[in-house]
Amino acid sequence: MCTAISFTDKKHYFGRNLDLEGSFGEGVVYTPRGYAWKFRAEKTPSSRFAMIGMGFVRDGVPLYYDAVNECGLAVAGLNFPKSAVYLEEKKGMRNLAPFELIPYLLLSCKDLAEARALLETVNLIRLPFGDGLPVTPLHWMISDKTGSLVAEPTAEGLKVYENPVNVLTNNPPFPMQLQRLNDYLNLTPYEPQPKFSKNSPLSPYSRGMGALGLPGDLSSASRFARAAFTLSNLVCGDSEEERINGFFHVLSSVAMTRGAVRLKEDLFEQTVYSSCCNTDDGIYYYTTYENSAVSAVDMRRENAEAQQPVFYPIEHTPRILFRKP
Repeated sequence: MCTAISFTDKKHYFGRNLDLEGSFGEGVVYTPRGYAWKFRAEKTPSSRFAMIGMGFVRDGVPLYYDAVNECGLAVAGLNFPKSAVYLEEKKGMRNLAPFELIPYLLLSCKDLAEARALLETVNLIRLPFGDGLPVTPLHWMISDKTGSLVAEPTAEGLKVYENPVNVLTNNPPFPMQLQRLNDYLNLTPYEPQPKFSKNSPLSPYSRGMGALGLPGDLSSASRFARAAFTLSNLVCGDSEEERINGFFHVLSSVAMTRGAVRLKEDLFEQTVYSSCCNTDDGIYYYTTYENSAVSAVDMRRENAEAQQPVFYPIEHTPRILFRKP
């Protein structure tokens, strides 16, 4: 289970929680313009934008969970079990394996408008990345400072939706998630006014009662509602530090604590990492389950014309700052 969000306040920020039962050895991966991408059933796009995100590199090939290109377009893939449908190759379409969609979009498109047009030509086919990495059922959130889209593979083809709340979790499909927000239309960040009865002298007895009814469980639909409410009411200061701090607080409101969701007696889902990328400046911030201190990688410091990906192992060791008087 995962959650992705997009937020614009002076600059655009995009990130996600990756919720899994373990790590695949992922790290921050920078892929320069000079890297020779090769796609299984499709020609490599003529455009070559550099990108940075979280993933891993196998046999010299990056596999991204989420990434942003140097133009500020960002994409994240989230688990979409029992709903994702991949099709056979279709003539006249861009036939891409699910793991190829992120790099293909980020190589080809400089903004959301270009991504929207390209997605109309995409056909997702069932091809695994490699041995030990089966085809994963996914859907994707694509964002820039102008807004967000959701792309979902169905039996009818790839469906693309406008995403007015800039949030995506897992199942059910996005239109159902959006429809369910109507269940919470009375929620407010302000102190609620009594409407129960004219004859009952009711008043709030605690702060925060305007959000009474906001779901607190860990299901995808509940996390979607909670993230959408929290993100829509987020207030940040003027500094970069205050904005990324606010962003991480939204993600922490839907984070998975080890032990709260048990897949087996000794197997737990947890938020392996949380990310927040400043897509304007190309700075990828992240925290991990074990280390809540924010780490960062700046893609502008890399050689954009290099030919090989750069892999930054992520920091899992807890960092505690002991203060002196």
